[in-house]
Amino acid sequence: MNPVVGSDGLKDPKRARRGVQPADRIHNFGAGPAVLPLEVVEEVAAELPNLNESGFGLLEVSHRSPTFQGVIDSAEERIRRVLSVPDDYEILFLQGGASTQFYMTALNLMKEGQKADFLVTGGWSQKALKEASRVGDASAAWDDSDNGFRSVPRDGDYSIREDAAYVHYTSNNTLYGTQFHQLPDSGGKPRVVDASSDICGVPLDVSAHDVIYAGAQKNLGPSGVTLVILSPWALSRGIPDIPTMLDYHTHVSKGSMFNTPNTFGIFVLDRVFAWIERNGGLEGAIERNHAKAALLYNELDRSDFWRPHAYGGSRSVMNVTWRLADEGLEDDFLAEATAGGLGGLKGHRSVGGIRASMYNGCPLESVEALVGFMQDFESRHG
Repeated sequence: MNPVVGSDGLKDPKRARRGVQPADRIHNFGAGPAVLPLEVVEEVAAELPNLNESGFGLLEVSHRSPTFQGVIDSAEERIRRVLSVPDDYEILFLQGGASTQFYMTALNLMKEGQKADFLVTGGWSQKALKEASRVGDASAAWDDSDNGFRSVPRDGDYSIREDAAYVHYTSNNTLYGTQFHQLPDSGGKPRVVDASSDICGVPLDVSAHDVIYAGAQKNLGPSGVTLVILSPWALSRGIPDIPTMLDYHTHVSKGSMFNTPNTFGIFVLDRVFAWIERNGGLEGAIERNHAKAALLYNELDRSDFWRPHAYGGSRSVMNVTWRLADEGLEDDFLAEATAGGLGGLKGHRSVGGIRASMYNGCPLESVEALVGFMQDFESRHG
């Protein structure tokens, strides 16, 4: 029996099950690696033994083969379409996660004696600042640590040094559940953004940034792939004596294949972008994510039983964080949630409390199940 073939040419023997949450899959609210759309998981499974009828398994195909070149070309083309990436920007698929980019961006952008300003809105931007400080004069233009990272700055809350080479910010803060809902004022300086946890889930003006980097494992695919988007300015810096693997030019010149890339991860990323395109593009993803966030925040604001962490106006649509008014009930909440098929809700180890990550792959049905559980838990413990 021939498998059903989708319009994009890939085998998909389980199309009829799309949109159905199988009984053996939990509602996954983990912060990353995060839930993938079920139909993407099924597409990937279908390609494992024989990728695109090449005879090579998905996990066995050479990165130098025409088969994989087609995969990486497809991924880049989809990214350009979905995110409206300008033609003169470069797209890279790297390794090492955002943690490597904390250092790599500074190494490629800061000339000797130069400065960079950071908007410090959480643990990840703190780490980015620390790594950039190894390269040059990196400083916090705004820092909410004394306030427990409950907000992001508004324009006018900070000033950028006149001689700063660029401004760095983290668009969404997974640990604390805050998010920028407007493009931060950079004082006319180039912008660098760590968009790991909200890329393709919220509006993003690529042309207003000079470096965008994002670990794939939240909104784009599995762990092990880092998407990097570079402007002509970023590539014009010409910093000498950068270690080969940390030089953006190395990877641009080799089409992201200077060394063996994460072939599996890039394939899955391409399938995720294809799924986004099939489901209304970026605008469709934004609409779905706002609906999920509104549902959960409405429940949190309905009762004093819950204590949301982030201030209004800074709340993330990707990661919702909260405590119970009676923190002694949190262990019971997590245990009962897990037993009820709601996974990944424990807050980050450095923060505690509850966290629901609702990336693109998280369906509305999962959030509805969570809200239903919360209402039942409050009725029994409130």
